[in-house]
Amino acid sequence: RLPTEAEWEYAARGGEDLLYSGSNSLSVVAWSSSNSGNTTHPVATKQPNAWGLYDMSGNVGEWTWDWYDGTYYSKSPSWDPEGPGSSSGRVFRGGCWLCADSWARVTNRELNGPTANNSRLGFRLARTVP
Repeated sequence: RLPTEAEWEYAARGGEDLLYSGSNSLSVVAWSSSNSGNTTHPVATKQPNAWGLYDMSGNVGEWTWDWYDGTYYSKSPSWDPEGPGSSSGRVFRGGCWLCADSWARVTNRELNGPTANNSRLGFRLARTVP
């Protein structure tokens, strides 16, 4: 399944409070518009976060299960929010090879329509443990 936004951010942080997943320096952990050469790159060519997860910042944005609402988190539960029930599109996180550097920040959220199909988006699976 796709992770919720909360699950995605928890994994991206890797137990640390940094701007990007694994560092405060974008170039160490992410491919974005400033360093990608306008193309994606093989996975794990930058440093991982503290939990060994690669490319959670930059390279390709990652879909989450949650629908997008720009103001949802100002009114949501503070613990494990599940996102709104519906919207015009899903949230993607992590930025991408063509995105501005700020989009790669762990806290950044972006919207893309549910039928989007392009080289800037991908996904990371999550598993529910029984």
